[in-house]
Amino acid sequence: MKTLKYLLVTMLLLGVCSLTHSQKLSLGIFPEPQEVTISSQTYTPPHGYTLRGINNPDADAVKLLKEALPFAKSGKSLPLEIKKLKDKTPEMQRSGAYTLAITKKGITIGIVDDNSLFYAAQTLKQLAKYDEGKKILPLCSIKDYPDVLFRGTVEGFYGQPWSHADRIEQIRFYGRIKLNTYLYGPKDDPYHSSPNWRKPYPAEEAEHIKELAKEAAHNKVNFVWAIHPGQDIQWDQADSMNILSKFEKMYDLGVRSFAVFFDDISGEGARPEKQAGLLNYIHKEFISKKNDVQPLIMCPTEYNRSWAKTDYLDILGTQLDPAIQIMWTGDRVVADITKEGVEWVNNRIRRPAYIWWNFPVSDYCQDHLLMGAAYGLDTQAAGTMTGFVSNPMEYAEASKVAIFGVGMYTWNIKNYDPTQAWKDACDFIMPEASMAFRIFCEHNCDPGPNGHQYRREESANYVAPIQTFLTGYKKNTFPEQSANLLGTLFAQITASPSMIYSQSPNKRLIEQINPWLIQFEFLGKAGTSALHMAHAWYEKDRSYTWQRYLETSALLDSMKLINRTLNQKAQPKGVKVGSKVLHPFIVDLYRQTGRNLLSTDGIAPDEVKVSIPSIFTNIDQLKSQPCAEGDNTVGYVPLFEVVKVQPNQYLGIGWEIQKEAESFCFNLPKSNQPGRVFEWSADGKSWSLIPHVSTENAKDTICAIDPKARYIRMRNNSDQQMELYVLGFTATTKQDPQINEALMMYDMNLDTYKNLNPGEIIHIKCDDINAVSFFLSGSNENLVSITGLSQDGEKNIVYQGNVGYIKLNKTMFEDFSSLEITTIGKEPIHIHQIVRE
Repeated sequence: MKTLKYLLVTMLLLGVCSLTHSQKLSLGIFPEPQEVTISSQTYTPPHGYTLRGINNPDADAVKLLKEALPFAKSGKSLPLEIKKLKDKTPEMQRSGAYTLAITKKGITIGIVDDNSLFYAAQTLKQLAKYDEGKKILPLCSIKDYPDVLFRGTVEGFYGQPWSHADRIEQIRFYGRIKLNTYLYGPKDDPYHSSPNWRKPYPAEEAEHIKELAKEAAHNKVNFVWAIHPGQDIQWDQADSMNILSKFEKMYDLGVRSFAVFFDDISGEGARPEKQAGLLNYIHKEFISKKNDVQPLIMCPTEYNRSWAKTDYLDILGTQLDPAIQIMWTGDRVVADITKEGVEWVNNRIRRPAYIWWNFPVSDYCQDHLLMGAAYGLDTQAAGTMTGFVSNPMEYAEASKVAIFGVGMYTWNIKNYDPTQAWKDACDFIMPEASMAFRIFCEHNCDPGPNGHQYRREESANYVAPIQTFLTGYKKNTFPEQSANLLGTLFAQITASPSMIYSQSPNKRLIEQINPWLIQFEFLGKAGTSALHMAHAWYEKDRSYTWQRYLETSALLDSMKLINRTLNQKAQPKGVKVGSKVLHPFIVDLYRQTGRNLLSTDGIAPDEVKVSIPSIFTNIDQLKSQPCAEGDNTVGYVPLFEVVKVQPNQYLGIGWEIQKEAESFCFNLPKSNQPGRVFEWSADGKSWSLIPHVSTENAKDTICAIDPKARYIRMRNNSDQQMELYVLGFTATTKQDPQINEALMMYDMNLDTYKNLNPGEIIHIKCDDINAVSFFLSGSNENLVSITGLSQDGEKNIVYQGNVGYIKLNKTMFEDFSSLEITTIGKEPIHIHQIVRE
């Protein structure tokens, strides 16, 4: 197998590719302009440039121009003319619209406002390059404008808010990619929400707000400060004045954009007519009286389509001043954004929606990073929305990958390519190790099963090769093309974290993703080991297969340890990587190989009943459903579609022989009908009814489970088809205090074992067996001795040597009535399984 060479080859490839993509990055303009013509000719200015045209151009933009271009201090110069745009088409009169022409005679920039000049300067910085120490420029003509007026992020997630330094860096990043909105609304800021929204910020926090507003102004970003009063607001003049007073204090700190949030509340604060009255009052008494503030933004209580069951939105649409902007998350709390969905809400609220996109926010899946492409955004939706902000992760630097995509989409909707934007984002954010970073991001995309029913593509290019490999492997073949592809991938995964650590200067990003980088390296090592294990089995080398099985087991155990020890303040706790495709593949391959090892001439691998946490069913629809496994839980991953259960079909779960069930929970909507029975079994063969489970309940928790149970199932005991949903089917287990450790040698679970201590002897009777296999592990310094005992007490050594896989055929012990197993050394050895044939 070629995977032994993968690591070195991959590291070389990563290094070469990193350089290649860095070179590609220097040619890009981000976001892609609406209209651009670039000549193949480049131009080296013979002189520096001198500003001409409008008086007092924006100082921040001029600073960028001087960073991008040589400027003349005296003598001959080329003109850099800045003038007002004469194009009166609506799109070219938007804030930020500009034209840029680079010729050998000079540069001309046409602008609407200061934002226009700032964005033109950013484009020039991306176009200008160095060649042998000299600036070179492409001869080009650009006409550019944003499709969405307000573009950026809303810090609106639950959990740890961004640090002040994170926010400053985010604002600078937005300026570089022409985003113009940062909406400040951390759920855990008590001065933004209850209980202290009426109170002024303490001095230190107020100074931070002032610094953020100042930095935002330098980068042409609207710093929007949001208040969230709905949990305890009183609909009276006093609280109306409290909000005006708070806004006035924020205005004094430099804030020029404001929002009021009424999301995630209920009761009195959710009344739409009261909200509209308050917002109209704020608009009239504060917003309209300031000449330098942006339109007021509000987040409604019914902020997505699945919750819009009343006339709430219609009341806002008719009663709210047309100048006030209304936020919207889509068809659900977490959802793709479609033109149809936006037009639906626009008709209700009687204005273009201000989109609050809940991606890449991960407050519902904090054991995952969402580093994938920003897709699911309708490229036909231009003109349907006035604003679009992304709700990011609590990890500000890691969120830049998705935010970059949002920047590309909102500027040029019709030409948006999410995959290309994702690749460009990886290059832009980590040019020093772009391919390593891209590999990391590609396999950290999906949030896992979640209540929002929102899943993302992950490892998409490897789904088919994995299926091909597993299908072939289960038929005792070794699909080499798929194996080589996967072997290369796992070598790249193994190498990527160290390349990111050593090559990227972005220490804050590394700090934020570090638990996942650690886990990612183990994922790569586990995948490589698993492929070696599978190849050894294909080569019919059980001894080497067992060695690689133990190595893979140790690596998977290390991943479990990381999951139990890092990121433990999260909900859910832990660190998941490659969780949608790659990690399940490794586990599947590992378990299939375990069944292969335990198979005999009389028992095929698919007939081996392994004592591990698992799901089992005879319902085709559920056979590919993943198992949700924790340290002491096993169950089905929720399936949000109707499951058809024919008579005598079942869905079940099983767990380790050394554990007993502490409780069993089910949530099976529409299953509460006659004929539904729950059963338990000790061996998976003989079944007993679990009593006192009412057929009236579709959801319940059962604590009185027989301690001998190792399997539970729900079976259709009627003569009619059942249709139900599987939203929950989970057992919580605990260690069985009565378990005999010796059973671990015969539990058909290679992950468990009995310790064989020095001086201890284990006896095996030789009656009616044709062969016996031992699966052993332990220190290389320890030896194992297997001695045969005859009927008259005579002893002879049958095997003495290293621990590992040992198989004794009948000819080796046919003269003996029993075998004795002992260890030679000071440390115990582990007996994982004894298989008698």
